[in-house]
Amino acid sequence: MKTPQKTLWGGRFSTSLTSETVAFTHSIEADTRLIGYDIWGSQAHAIMLARQGIISDTDLREILRWLRKAEKDYQNGDFTLDPNKEDVHMNVESYLIENAGREFGGKLHTARSRNDQVLVDAHLYIREEILNIQRGISTLCDTFLSIAKEHVDTVMPGYTHTQHAQPISLGFWATAYISMFLRDQKRLQAAYELANMNPLGACALAGTTFPIDRHLTTKLLGFDTPHEHALDVISSRDFIAETLFALSLVMANLSRISEELVYWTTYEFGIAVLDDVYSSGSSIMPQKKNPDIAELTRGRTGRVYGALLDLLTNLKGLPMGYNRDFQEDKPPLWEAFDIVKACLGVLPQLLSTAEFKTERMAELTNANFATATELANYLVKEYQVSFRESHEIVGWLVGQLVQQEKTFTDWELTQALLKQKDIDIPISQLKQILDAELALQNNQSLGGTSPAEVSRMIERFEEQLSEIAMYIYTCQTQIEDAHKETLRIIDEVLGNSTVPTEGE
Repeated sequence: MKTPQKTLWGGRFSTSLTSETVAFTHSIEADTRLIGYDIWGSQAHAIMLARQGIISDTDLREILRWLRKAEKDYQNGDFTLDPNKEDVHMNVESYLIENAGREFGGKLHTARSRNDQVLVDAHLYIREEILNIQRGISTLCDTFLSIAKEHVDTVMPGYTHTQHAQPISLGFWATAYISMFLRDQKRLQAAYELANMNPLGACALAGTTFPIDRHLTTKLLGFDTPHEHALDVISSRDFIAETLFALSLVMANLSRISEELVYWTTYEFGIAVLDDVYSSGSSIMPQKKNPDIAELTRGRTGRVYGALLDLLTNLKGLPMGYNRDFQEDKPPLWEAFDIVKACLGVLPQLLSTAEFKTERMAELTNANFATATELANYLVKEYQVSFRESHEIVGWLVGQLVQQEKTFTDWELTQALLKQKDIDIPISQLKQILDAELALQNNQSLGGTSPAEVSRMIERFEEQLSEIAMYIYTCQTQIEDAHKETLRIIDEVLGNSTVPTEGE
């Protein structure tokens, strides 16, 4: 049986790992996303070690010179991870030692552990992915804003229990999703704040006897603050759980949109038609046009939920300190990010190209007593009866009409039935009370369906989305400025030194 090379931690051991053991324990697939972040974290750590006099300026120069070469190789696609070296951290450090020599490269790991190193990489990656998700949500909200502005007074049935409830507008429906996604943005901001704390310097779990400066690495890596308690740092994955929870709710909301699109596009509803680009057909039934994108979004929601449950199940039985179980935290999170980004990448265009059948919406709204509540409210205001009494009267009226297979628009019958309850309303007045478009106008309470109120909410949501855009820009700028500062210091340290070439 062939055994791989000895590891960088092999001093305690008399034999090397078997190939099967290496295959079982390595995290290469998940770590591939972290190469650039691991290099950045190592650069910041090395700069801090030199500033604190823990390594010499000569040590720093050689370490940064070869880390820059590693970064250049990575950017060119020439830095690949060797499974025999377990993870991204061992790969980067081995690259350094093999090229700079152990006398230089062997000093990089001073005053840090893979325990805090893996957390640094994860924090750096996760915070950028959160910002990417937030951008995607804002794009989706912009799509809903466009729909809302165009359809402020386009009447459609609102549903509860999937049954006709009261008239609403398509614009009112669209702004409801914006309202939902703005809460998702708040949850993602909270997750970002947890991700934007610096774990570097916690080391294995107890800190270090070296005089490190955790505030310097915090600045160089663009974090807001150090995560202070070393044991808590190493033990914590709640920032991942928080992120997965936020992503799960994003998917819940995307699934709800998808569910509505699925049944809105049925022949029976007929109130929306998807563009052919976002539909597919059947291999046997020539007439079919299936809403596959919506269905797959709905279906993939469970995978994101599963990622959250995976992590929570992992965490529940772990004692304080690092446990190798933590290695399993990243694959489900990476998959969750990929799924949410993919859904957010396609749904805005799917919605913006969808055709909403406004005449069919109006037909449905007037077909099934959706304005019954308006009549009940009218009786309360004009006939001074209690709402419970008016509710009973209108409920009886609807029941009588249903039995005769009639609707409110059978005006003479509706008027006659009301007279049996000593309610005498002229037909011209009944038409106004039971008019769906007027019902929209009349619901002027805060957050209601009136076009004026929907327009006010649109304006407010635009303001909130602008605030979120500024927040994302500020966070991204902080990250980029920190990276630029790290690179500036590297340029300063290396001076005219060139990136090493092959064989150097």
